[in-house]
Amino acid sequence: MNKAVITPQIQFSNKLSQVDFPMNQYVEIICVGNELLIGKTLNTNAQWLTKRITTLGLNTRRVTVVSDDINEISLVITEAIERSPVFILTTGGLGPTFDDKTLEGLAKALDTGIEVNEEALRMVKEKYLNYAQEGRMEATDLTPHRVKMAKLPDGSKPLPNPIGTAPAVTAEHQNVTIIALPGVPSEMKSIFDESVAPLLKQAAHGVTFFEITIESSKVMESEMAPLIDKVMHGNPHVYIKSHPKGTERFPRIEFHLSTTAKDSNTARRCVSKALLELTELIQGKGGKIKALKS
Repeated sequence: MNKAVITPQIQFSNKLSQVDFPMNQYVEIICVGNELLIGKTLNTNAQWLTKRITTLGLNTRRVTVVSDDINEISLVITEAIERSPVFILTTGGLGPTFDDKTLEGLAKALDTGIEVNEEALRMVKEKYLNYAQEGRMEATDLTPHRVKMAKLPDGSKPLPNPIGTAPAVTAEHQNVTIIALPGVPSEMKSIFDESVAPLLKQAAHGVTFFEITIESSKVMESEMAPLIDKVMHGNPHVYIKSHPKGTERFPRIEFHLSTTAKDSNTARRCVSKALLELTELIQGKGGKIKALKS
């Protein structure tokens, strides 16, 4: 991801309105797990995935958290498919225990059966053989619970898990690519970077994400609201989000400016132009500016 601190001294072209911006591609994320819904586990997977998706040039339109229930999983996947994102990513529910039900829910959503996939079974078997060779375990029998991790919806394919046992799963349905990832963060990240990121990058068609963060003081957010509207109106491809950090008596606001564009130079130019305008307006209100790293 491109990150930078831009100062107001930079000169800009005044032809940004003529830029031909590419169409955005959308992704939906479905996180499965009762532990997320009862507050036992912080959903760091969603935060990590949305950040990676954004830097790859795509947008996350929705994040849904659902319980370990086949019907609930099936319902949210079906609803997501109807919205036609380019990708649906699920996390969690691929393991050997009774509450790992993501693939059953996926099969129901796709109206298909679920059975042992020979390639997935080979992946699982090789993992346990490797564990035995490393002295981490003795028995390598393919018990029903271990075989469960190789039961995939008909027509889907396994993706290798570099550091864990359960393979990820990919399926195509109604021009939507569905990818089921493990819930263990280290496994999810490893599979994403190795097998999923290249697919998302290809779907983005070279779109680049660019962001800049600054912080202001001495100006209240209510005073800044119309100024943000003004800058965004003149820079329709730049999104500006304000985050209050101080108090009404001692206002401190973080501003995050971002865009996606067909190339890094265009993205940088658009954000930098908006930043210059916002900076001038803040200073005109008597505010002070500090550049931050995103």
